[in-house]
Amino acid sequence: MQVFAYAIFTKRADRNPAVDLRGALKPSKKKHHAHLSAKELPEFLQKLETYDGQIQTKLAVKMLLLTFVRTSELRYALWEEIDLDKGEWRIPAERMKMRDPHIVPLSRQAVDVLRELQKFTGHWPRVFPNQHKPAGYMSENTVLYALYRLGYHSRLTGHGIRGTASTILNEHGFTPDVIERQLAHAERNGVRRAYNHAEYLPERRKMMQWWGDYLDSAVAEGKVLPFEQRAV
Repeated sequence: MQVFAYAIFTKRADRNPAVDLRGALKPSKKKHHAHLSAKELPEFLQKLETYDGQIQTKLAVKMLLLTFVRTSELRYALWEEIDLDKGEWRIPAERMKMRDPHIVPLSRQAVDVLRELQKFTGHWPRVFPNQHKPAGYMSENTVLYALYRLGYHSRLTGHGIRGTASTILNEHGFTPDVIERQLAHAERNGVRRAYNHAEYLPERRKMMQWWGDYLDSAVAEGKVLPFEQRAV
């Protein structure tokens, strides 16, 4: 608008054509992925425990819950990126949405899931190979269809698990910066962004272990932890 105002002032234009577009272009709405509330989570976890589909698919959903990475980051995971003894998964920059390397601290529960998964896919480079063509990656719809099979059509998506985790962790008083770093959201400061892939790592390790314990409690007791229980 200011460009055309200047053009009119300097007699380079007679009018502002942008005025004709006013109201014609609607701002895009932010898309919210379907996710579960804390009260809905225990029932979902209990249903997941009785999931009767492929074991690799069940373990994939568990890994999404325990790490809340993006589904694409999970699908393309390689065993060489994971150090089970150290409890750490290092995702290279080229696989991250923001093109920054990302460290995912692994809780004891996540390590247990991966050790179980090793029995089925440990002889392949990929953590989640395609079930029909093991040289390829797990289908992008595998997790979504598993959620449908569990009865969560339109109620939960793979990406929505990130929203569930973020909401609960914020409700339990974890530092927003720590949560955002674990979600690998973009750092607006370009210089800081280049060095922050390991930022808040000690705090994130504690938070991720708390989250693993939280999920265990929700499965065992069928309820969620009270808000006063927090670790960071």
